[in-house]
Amino acid sequence: MRSRLILAAGALAIAGPVHALHPSPLVEAEWLNEQLGSDNLVVLDVSSSIDDGGDRDAFEAARIPGSRYSSYTDAGWRETRDDVPGLMPDVDDLEALIGGLGIDNEDTVVVVAGGTGPTDFGSATRVYWTFKALGHDEVAILNGGFAGWQQQGFEVASGAPEAPEATDFSGRLQAHLLARTDEVEAARAAGEPLVDARPEGFYTGETQSPATRVPGTIPAAVNLPHDGALVARNGAHYLEPERLNANIDALGLDREAPTVAFCNTGHWAASGWFQLSEIGGLENTTMYDGSMAAWTRDDSRPIQLAGRGTTTVGELLD
Repeated sequence: MRSRLILAAGALAIAGPVHALHPSPLVEAEWLNEQLGSDNLVVLDVSSSIDDGGDRDAFEAARIPGSRYSSYTDAGWRETRDDVPGLMPDVDDLEALIGGLGIDNEDTVVVVAGGTGPTDFGSATRVYWTFKALGHDEVAILNGGFAGWQQQGFEVASGAPEAPEATDFSGRLQAHLLARTDEVEAARAAGEPLVDARPEGFYTGETQSPATRVPGTIPAAVNLPHDGALVARNGAHYLEPERLNANIDALGLDREAPTVAFCNTGHWAASGWFQLSEIGGLENTTMYDGSMAAWTRDDSRPIQLAGRGTTTVGELLD
């Protein structure tokens, strides 16, 4: 945490608070509006074409004052390796990406998605998770995204912002937040909870993502759709914690048990992880970034389909 000697109350009022803000994981527009101008606060807009959330042109036309832009889909927050999309890039690459945005380890980052849909919300959660996975805990998500900010009548800026000055950002991988395929296999063998964050059709196998080789889910997984607690109000999508916790309780999940969230490519899974870990209180939750795209690469891995039971990837391909 940065420290600075402020010699006069007037100077403090001008400079704003210099301490870490320690926000809750999900903050409201009113809170963010009160914090704008605070030292070490970075508002990071990650909206993209997902759910028509916008792009750089849209950001320059209307944005939260002082915010910075980094496209979730185009800037390098995820990558494809060995034909598996959506994987976490190397720490070095993420350090360069984040430092290039003028964000250092002293900053509190508020991640802002477009607020235009449940999948768009996943963009914010994946970037949030990435900061956490790098050991940076001073991070939050704006509930309702930019759409919520705008429809609530808070100030909007326009025009091309000044490019931030690059700085150094240092990350250290928090391995307990990232599940690899072998760890998911071990979790399944141990009977630990696996949570499929995809909509029900993917979970039952009625719908298949082009990123996966076969439909279906990991046997014994339960379904907590990523969009189940997101509600549209006045054109913006908000996460409702009470609705979420009711959905978690309905599944009978043990909040103390090690839990893995997954989806197709680690996008909806990040939303599932955020909802379980940061809002639902399942603090021992990890995210499988490879998800079903990685799981189905091996013909011998088990797959569960509604109405068919447990089979394997290879048998489904025959």
